[in-house]
Amino acid sequence: MLRARFEEIARKNLRFTADLIRILNCLESHGIAAIPFKGPTLAESVYGNLALREFSDLDILVRQRDFPRAKEAVGELGYVAGWHLTKTQEQTYLASGYECSFDGPAGRNLLELQWRILPTFYAVDFDFEEFFARASHVSFGDKRVKALSPEDLLLSLVTHAAKHAWIRLGWLRDIAGAAQAPSLDWDRVSRQAKELGIQRILWISLGLCNMLLGAKIPSFVEFPEDSERAALTERIAHDMPNSEEYSAESLHYFRLMLQLRERWSDRARFAQRLLFTPSVGEWSVVRLPAPLFPLYRVIRVLRVARRLLSFQEKEMAAPRRPNRSL
Repeated sequence: MLRARFEEIARKNLRFTADLIRILNCLESHGIAAIPFKGPTLAESVYGNLALREFSDLDILVRQRDFPRAKEAVGELGYVAGWHLTKTQEQTYLASGYECSFDGPAGRNLLELQWRILPTFYAVDFDFEEFFARASHVSFGDKRVKALSPEDLLLSLVTHAAKHAWIRLGWLRDIAGAAQAPSLDWDRVSRQAKELGIQRILWISLGLCNMLLGAKIPSFVEFPEDSERAALTERIAHDMPNSEEYSAESLHYFRLMLQLRERWSDRARFAQRLLFTPSVGEWSVVRLPAPLFPLYRVIRVLRVARRLLSFQEKEMAAPRRPNRSL
């Protein structure tokens, strides 16, 4: 049974890898720089074998300014954007969102083009130009493709896991593997984490890897002083067996995202951006002409306030669950 499952995953991953190379070749032919993220490159660089990490789609990083051309390029291969946005809506979403899913010839949501690691309201502002400048490479046979540097990969993985409240053990396994890269520059990791305001997210992730997977952290790596980190790590680890996807507009999620940031300025930016950044949800409520687009901020505030009030009422009415301490 296990062998059959392994072989099934291996065949599927090889198909995805062939599709990845086809897409990268297409983007390259259009002069569009791209960095595959997660998927085959993560399996190869962290696990050393395409068959040792299961994935169900392809994530590719492109510069924000290149997205419109990248969308047209992959369209030549039969990939169709999953959104139906006007030109103004698309431009607005490019400024605040982070990815677009594409349906492919073999099924739905097979490709994601990303121009950020997280939406802007999370207030973790990675520099994509630095990603491309520091990029390393991974080889698939005779094809050499770009990959995130070990430091950028680790920090991208921990922020992605934090965004989803670490609800999947597999994400911790990815982080633990990335943290063991021989060429990893821990000084740069620590420095970048501090600059981005994600030190707590980084050290909680590594603490969970150690606690739940027994992953060793190099003895020379020093954890910064943080009185809240240990308690948060314990709570998240305790909740993981019963974890489920959070609603990004629930009070539980809002509190957790605030607790994960060590700087008050980042907490304030997160709250402000979350409250005032319109998205597809607001555009679907009412269609406004381009000159009136600023009014979507008002609609956003009203919708978020209503949802938070609704969640608060449900929270007060529901019996307390001891394992949901966040």
